[in-house]
Amino acid sequence: MRRVAVQILKIAIFVIGIVVLGLCIFALPPLASSSAEMFPEFSYLQYPILIGLYATTIPFFYALYQALNLLNYMEKQLAFSTFAVRSLARIKYSAIVISLCYISGMIYLLTQSALHPSIAIVGLAILFSAIVIMLFAAVLQELLKNAMKIQSENELTI
Repeated sequence: MRRVAVQILKIAIFVIGIVVLGLCIFALPPLASSSAEMFPEFSYLQYPILIGLYATTIPFFYALYQALNLLNYMEKQLAFSTFAVRSLARIKYSAIVISLCYISGMIYLLTQSALHPSIAIVGLAILFSAIVIMLFAAVLQELLKNAMKIQSENELTI
């Protein structure tokens, strides 16, 4: 049963990655150009916003890669290892970088008077999602550290 669940999670990670990559390639550029045409007073923001969005995909895909590594460790019965703790730490740091990018982007748009409420809602949803993922990874990282500590203490007593 565990192998099936891990395989389903791997497939879900691949699907998420493909969907985000497809959005970045096929949806964002036309959306940015149509927004620049609809609001010519903000057309100078088209490329900085695209660069910012593409910059956040780097830590996103890195976090997906680390999630795949974590699932591979689980398959190899290495869930309670330093490798798993490192993967969780890297996921946590990726979420922090994404959060900082979105915070700085929304502050930049606010200073340019271009932070439309719909943009703010989407940005806040992504920001809060990244914060939840960061907190969840931090909690799991601490749990794994404590479990590894208890496991090593038990091995010493036997």
